[in-house]
Amino acid sequence: MLRFLATRRSASAVTLNAPAPSADELDILLRLAARVPDHGKLAPWRFVILDGQAKAAFAARLEALALSRDDATAAAKLAKLKIPPLCVAVIASPREAPIPAWEQELSAGAACTTLLYGAQALGYGANWITDWYAYDAQANAILGLSGAERVAGFVLMGTPREPPMERERPDVAALVSRWRDAG
Repeated sequence: MLRFLATRRSASAVTLNAPAPSADELDILLRLAARVPDHGKLAPWRFVILDGQAKAAFAARLEALALSRDDATAAAKLAKLKIPPLCVAVIASPREAPIPAWEQELSAGAACTTLLYGAQALGYGANWITDWYAYDAQANAILGLSGAERVAGFVLMGTPREPPMERERPDVAALVSRWRDAG
């Protein structure tokens, strides 16, 4: 597991082709994602599967929305959604509870991470994205979000055409400090 984590890389979304995880594999991935830390056992997330014709129709509606705003840049960004064969939209769906919404949203982020790692562990490429359509109220309505729900991420899956590229990683030493009691 440590070797996997040390070498894990996201595949570029536009390199992801068929095959994607099968229905049985997707079921496994969703079951794993539902095991993330979840203070209060609230399950403050849900999953929307986008594949095949449904994903194409969703992307077409987003493209129409972008173009109705004369935003060709936003429309072009949809390639990351259109090309991969499978997308799982992870929706942060906070519950009324003593657990802060922020903590519940972190749990939804953990579900995204688990889907990403799980897909890669099964031998697929995966990429966790957000983009304008994760934050746009009209796009969220098209996806069927309600109330306080927000998109935690779109986890795109498929078989990469090329190995994922390594990227520059942060200097961990620059990010670490030790708390000292000054009192």
